[in-house]
Amino acid sequence: MPKTTVVVSFYNKIEYLKLVLAGFETQSHKDFDIIISDDGSRSDVIEQLMVLIAESPLKISHIWQEDKGFRKNMMLNKSTQMAQGDYLIFVDADCIPHHRFVEEHLQHAQRGVCLTGRRVNLSERITQKLTLEKIKTHYLEKIGFTLFFDQLFGKSSHVERGWYFQSKWMRAWINSRHNRGILGCNFSIFKEDLLKVNGFDERYVAPSIGEDSDLQFRLELANIQIKTLFNIANQYHLYHKLLPRTVENEALFEQTIRARIAYTPFGITKQASPQLLANS
Repeated sequence: MPKTTVVVSFYNKIEYLKLVLAGFETQSHKDFDIIISDDGSRSDVIEQLMVLIAESPLKISHIWQEDKGFRKNMMLNKSTQMAQGDYLIFVDADCIPHHRFVEEHLQHAQRGVCLTGRRVNLSERITQKLTLEKIKTHYLEKIGFTLFFDQLFGKSSHVERGWYFQSKWMRAWINSRHNRGILGCNFSIFKEDLLKVNGFDERYVAPSIGEDSDLQFRLELANIQIKTLFNIANQYHLYHKLLPRTVENEALFEQTIRARIAYTPFGITKQASPQLLANS
């Protein structure tokens, strides 16, 4: 299997990060390192993070930039450059991985392919009951009925995305029916393939589109195939209020679609592009 780096996008929520790292401590495949991709967390949070890193059995690096608003894509580009792994798995610091999450991404890894999994959205009630011990004993993987009934009352959602199938037939059938796009908190790709499109477009300074839809569009222009790991590479998303979306992101994406440029000039390497610069 390729040398692997897990990039964890993080901002201030240290208690959630502790749960996520507990999930990575119990992975079936353990040969990977982690980069905490920090988009400007407070100094008191960083102090706690340094203690967490020092005490963790995981190999963790931390990269930080000043808080100047939502600049996740810039941090993802910096983390991509810093990553020692040939293969990169991108997650958010509020998404707890299934205990075979890394293994599944790696077993399905192919050059010229970007893999994307899915997540269960946990309710506030379920999220508040989680502990490090519960995560380390795979508690979330054992409470399917609890999550199902929680969903019935309008709290948790997409609990079916937490079902984990081992049958090759079931996996093939499910994923033939669920050919979805990249999910920014759950996807993986060879670093060399990500560099073919110059990483992430840093003009996106609000959540959504920039870290997934825009990237997918440009990867497909570069003949990188998107494959879904539905019910294979699963996550559990910790509850929080939804972040606002902006029309600016939609407008930027429309520019990218019209220009049909795979290699963004606003990515890891900055360069002029008359088509996009005229509209930026």
